[in-house]
Amino acid sequence: MIRVVIVDDQKLVTEGIQVILGAAKTIEVVGVGHDGQQALELVGKLKPGLVLMDLKMPVMNGIHATRTIREKYPETYVLVLTTYDADEWVFDAIRAGAAGYLLKDSPAEDIIAAIEGTVEGKTHIDPSIADKLVSLVREQVQPDTTIAADLTARELEILKYIARGMTNAEIARKLFLAEGTVRNYVSTVMDKIGVADRTQAAALAWHHGLVNRRDANLV
Repeated sequence: MIRVVIVDDQKLVTEGIQVILGAAKTIEVVGVGHDGQQALELVGKLKPGLVLMDLKMPVMNGIHATRTIREKYPETYVLVLTTYDADEWVFDAIRAGAAGYLLKDSPAEDIIAAIEGTVEGKTHIDPSIADKLVSLVREQVQPDTTIAADLTARELEILKYIARGMTNAEIARKLFLAEGTVRNYVSTVMDKIGVADRTQAAALAWHHGLVNRRDANLV
């Protein structure tokens, strides 16, 4: 059972999300907060597996709360659920350590699937935002070969699959490798490019043009 804390400054929104998640057999809502400070208190007390986090809130915004949660409670994932799809919100949330980014108009089944996938190690980005990231890479960012200079061909291939949001098990099946071997590759890649988790690795890969639209469609 995935223990979830919902954080949003609008009571009607939290009530609606509770109804949606109540239909999922794999999810249990264990707490509800209405600002970033309450989010920190709830995570410290309840130790949930995931926080469904709004961004623009009073007292402490969701980006600050996300950063603090990921620093103090790294075992707790943060999945952003917000109305804001502006570039600065997206990138700030990812840099803060968010494991994914959903918009509030997402279908109920997508929200449930994103929560389940996140705790499995997948990175979920709303399709409309993913298109923005790809466009940004294509139009504004030139590939930065220095970021990947120390990566072998296999490690760069692993990084592309990380950016695709695939789990270690999925990568292992794709490349016909043992899952433990993939885990070692992922650890090596993150060390070489200087990031703390696979979400940051994916964001860095996109930002520096190391992956492109073709890589995003790898299956």
